[in-house]
Amino acid sequence: QVQLVESGGGLVQTGGSLRLSCAASGRTFSTYVMGWFRQAPGKEREGISCIDGSSSTTHYADFVKGRFIISRDNVQKTAYLQMNDLRPEDTAVYYCAATLTRRVGRPCIRWPTTDFGSWGQGTQVTVAS
Repeated sequence: QVQLVESGGGLVQTGGSLRLSCAASGRTFSTYVMGWFRQAPGKEREGISCIDGSSSTTHYADFVKGRFIISRDNVQKTAYLQMNDLRPEDTAVYYCAATLTRRVGRPCIRWPTTDFGSWGQGTQVTVAS
């Protein structure tokens, strides 16, 4: 399995931006579908966005469409989540995850979190009102 380490979280004002990074170890990063998830206190973990190995396909949850952008650099073995126009409701611990699973006919944003076998430790994002 690939090892993942997130960074880039912090405290930001409403309307601000942050860029999260997810650095991966291993030699087969490009074969993994990468996902970003978040979990707020008292809430279930939810999928935010995902990207296939070649960056040709991306998916977003409705609540971040138009504000967040997922990307990856397979040479640097890093996935990114650019978060713009942040809101207090975006406050959560953000996780990146990786999977080799493929579910034909279903976008990766709708794959169960259990499909993702590798997870980072999480990074806190706090948006002040």
